[in-house]
Amino acid sequence: MELPLVVGVDGSEPSLRAVAWAADEAALRGVPLRIVYASLWERYEGAALAEGLGRSSEQVLDDKIVEAAAERAHRREVDLKVSTEVLPDGPVRALLREGRNASALVVGSRGRSGIAELLLGSVSLAVAAGADCPVIVLRGSHHNQARPGIDQRIVLGVGEDQQNAAAVDFAFQEAADRYATLRAVRAWRCPAHEPLDHPPPDSVRGCPQLTGDPAHHYEQLATETLEAALRDAARNHPSVQVRRRTVEGPAGRVLVDASATADLLVVGAQRRHGHFGLQLGRVAHAVLHHSACPVAVVPQRV
Repeated sequence: MELPLVVGVDGSEPSLRAVAWAADEAALRGVPLRIVYASLWERYEGAALAEGLGRSSEQVLDDKIVEAAAERAHRREVDLKVSTEVLPDGPVRALLREGRNASALVVGSRGRSGIAELLLGSVSLAVAAGADCPVIVLRGSHHNQARPGIDQRIVLGVGEDQQNAAAVDFAFQEAADRYATLRAVRAWRCPAHEPLDHPPPDSVRGCPQLTGDPAHHYEQLATETLEAALRDAARNHPSVQVRRRTVEGPAGRVLVDASATADLLVVGAQRRHGHFGLQLGRVAHAVLHHSACPVAVVPQRV
């Protein structure tokens, strides 16, 4: 069964831009696009639309929202298979439910209630934190499209071992679909005031117990972590050109900087069985709020 790409709309211009982006992405993946509108989403008045139609303003507004979204998708990708549905639920619950049978979810960074797209809306944040499938949040994309041939670069933030695998596979597949270069980035930091003649702590597994500049040990660990995370996926996608990079600094800042010349930034997020509430780490939180390009949050069950 071909799982669709699902995009959530609310009638706002940011959500319609998300539809256009999602149409590009669905065409790249070769999957149908499903457009959903949660009818309990905060909405503006639509009484004028219903005049003379014998229907409630709410019903007319619901139809107008999904019709406009479908039209935007077809203008972007004429041959794309598109379906629409109005769901009688709140946006977070509706989108999380849709994500159980989706290849990915696409949402705008901020909807109709927002005053500045530079801020991340509560719906986008909650969906990214709780969905079972990858969630792509349309941050202030400087190109607003998924078509290849723009920056032609996917940036992958490589985190700790337990949250890498799903994000790595997702990033490699995105790069393959777009014929893009994959830049894999691992940030590292050296604890302050560490003596030069003190070996790295036990937590730095795999590093030789050598004396000298402690920064070297942490940089070496970052390099080894990066290589280990990419090994299997690189073997499975031999056509993808990979550029590996280790950078000293806070991971959130390093990835936000890298997003300035990327088409998509991919990060992992842990999903702990039986754990409820927000499940985003500090890095995912930072890039969702500050990235210069769309962000894909890919869940990893641990």
